[in-house]
Amino acid sequence: DVLDPERLIPCPYNKHHQIRACRFPYHLVKCKKSYPEVAKKLATCPFNARHLVPQADLSDHVLKCSDKGLIEQDIENWSSGFQREQMNAMSTWQAPPCDEDWETELSEQSDSPFVWGMIN
Repeated sequence: DVLDPERLIPCPYNKHHQIRACRFPYHLVKCKKSYPEVAKKLATCPFNARHLVPQADLSDHVLKCSDKGLIEQDIENWSSGFQREQMNAMSTWQAPPCDEDWETELSEQSDSPFVWGMIN
């Protein structure tokens, strides 16, 4: 099951490492530091940072990546939602009438300014 957090995934830096899916991102960061020469030869998939493939195979991977469809679907959903929001952008909201009169309030105030901690 792809969604099982306990399933084992082979490490792209060292095939002898079998990592639980839930720990895989953390392991990638650690192992990248331990195997810098291998890391230089790998490329990261633009659709899923957990997919590390040889640089020469990246274009082929991008064409076949299982996560590509999910990203494209998210973009499509987002853009169609954005278009709906644009159509509904004309709001009917109106500000309530303002009962404040700052000029009157200012003239009604005492002559002494407010000072924090002081009592008039």
